[in-house]
Amino acid sequence: RLRSTVASTQRDEVEGGKEKQVDECTVVKAVQADLISQSKNTTDAQTQKIAIDFDNTHEAYKSKDNIELLRSLLVFKLCTFDFLVDKNKELMDLSKKVFGQRLFEKLMKMTFYGQFVAGEDHNSIKPLIHKNQAFGVGSVLDYSVEEDLTQEEAEKKEMDACVSEAEKESPGVDHREKKYQAHRQFGDRRGGVISARTYFYADEAKCDNQMETFLNCIKASGGASVDGFSAIKMTALGRPQFLLQFSEVLVKWRRFFNLLAAQQGKSGMEALEQKLELEQLKTGQLEPLLRKFTIEEEKQMKRMLQRVDVLAKHAVENGVRLMVDAEQTYFQPAISRLTLEMQRIFNREKPIIFNTYQCYLKEAYDNVSVDVELSRREGWYFGAKLVRGAYMYQERSRAEEIGYEDPINPDYEATNRMYHKCLEFVLEEIDHNRKANVMVASHNEDTVKFTLEKMNQMGLSPTENKVYFGQLLGMCDQISFPLGQAGFPVYKYVPYGPVNEVIPYLSRRALENRGFMKGSQRERSLLWKELKRRLLNGQILYKPVY
Repeated sequence: RLRSTVASTQRDEVEGGKEKQVDECTVVKAVQADLISQSKNTTDAQTQKIAIDFDNTHEAYKSKDNIELLRSLLVFKLCTFDFLVDKNKELMDLSKKVFGQRLFEKLMKMTFYGQFVAGEDHNSIKPLIHKNQAFGVGSVLDYSVEEDLTQEEAEKKEMDACVSEAEKESPGVDHREKKYQAHRQFGDRRGGVISARTYFYADEAKCDNQMETFLNCIKASGGASVDGFSAIKMTALGRPQFLLQFSEVLVKWRRFFNLLAAQQGKSGMEALEQKLELEQLKTGQLEPLLRKFTIEEEKQMKRMLQRVDVLAKHAVENGVRLMVDAEQTYFQPAISRLTLEMQRIFNREKPIIFNTYQCYLKEAYDNVSVDVELSRREGWYFGAKLVRGAYMYQERSRAEEIGYEDPINPDYEATNRMYHKCLEFVLEEIDHNRKANVMVASHNEDTVKFTLEKMNQMGLSPTENKVYFGQLLGMCDQISFPLGQAGFPVYKYVPYGPVNEVIPYLSRRALENRGFMKGSQRERSLLWKELKRRLLNGQILYKPVY
């Protein structure tokens, strides 16, 4: 039923103000690489080993002048002081009052804003985008303006958007699992999130505006290169109530089929009867898997599917690949299923739709392997972005507080093993039939080296554009730029927006990345090494040449 609903949206037109320009888009330049290793298909030539030196500071920082190196050193050092990080919002507000708006903005552009944000608008970010392109690094633009809501305002919006009218009319009568219910104490989804934007549902008009934003993103990306990326979030496109309820349905059906598989000594009907009896014992009556929607909620659900379909078709028309970002585990089953349905439709000839897999999840490998197997069986192209994950602290706190199993791997090393296991599985799929693509979105140098080693072993050439790398602007340049200059497709996620309006983003980045910044001793030592090298060579006024 869902698949037919999704497919039917291809015949529908979603009205919107096409003339409206929204200042948020994704622009990626496809890196034109020299041949670093011979393709696996070249049988007459011996495969050359891909070797990248991540200690070569000249290559890593040749795109930066000395002022930029000093700024990076200052910002990374400041981020190691807990007091400054904990009080960053208060200190920024105080600085604004003491120095005034203009001087405050100048100070921010010289420090944190200048390090992590490209500029205020499309025109001001062009020099940085062009410079990165000249040194082999593409850009994924992210308009990082966020609603400056109080916690109470965010909680109210979330509860209004996640609780159906039927639930409001019958409070206390809800047989859904705790995980898939809305909880006010976790209504503000911005808390405990690393480098991920948060959307709060207001109304259908706002969702239409956000769809228009994504459409403009796709168009801009297609105009920038023949092989571009654009990213979307499902929670920006509709009421999250639908994602919550649909996720619970999918999880219950998965458990049911696992139960059937375990009941090999019984007929399918006997297993089914046992399952139904267990449910009766719990509730006293059989409950429908999906609570009834009102007429208006049915319309909202359909409009969400229409928006997703419009974006996918627009991506195909513009030759752009669409990455669907991962979100919280209580939304993710629905997000992944909607993404999979889009892949079935649009990934027949090449990988257009990419799903995102968070490898800090215990079930990450199962999710990846099942989707790869399905794509192989049905004959469509598999596309994946692998990340460690953005919601670990929030997910753990919610699971403990509400009372369900923690979905996160027990420690960082377990997450690393999971990431490498998933990555190796996808690389093997690429090696076997070339009908898969993967973006290695990681700041972990060991993970990048692991990827290069596996590509060497499998004879995968960077010029095949099957394996991509991604990092955030202002971080891990010692990884991004050597890869780009060696011919690998590598991209920076580039936030931009007016100084005042990205303060919430910068504030959260400081809080959420403090652990990373404290562990950035290697990056700081490489920056010092390059700065000393230039000074000893008389390059006091060094300027990048491109």
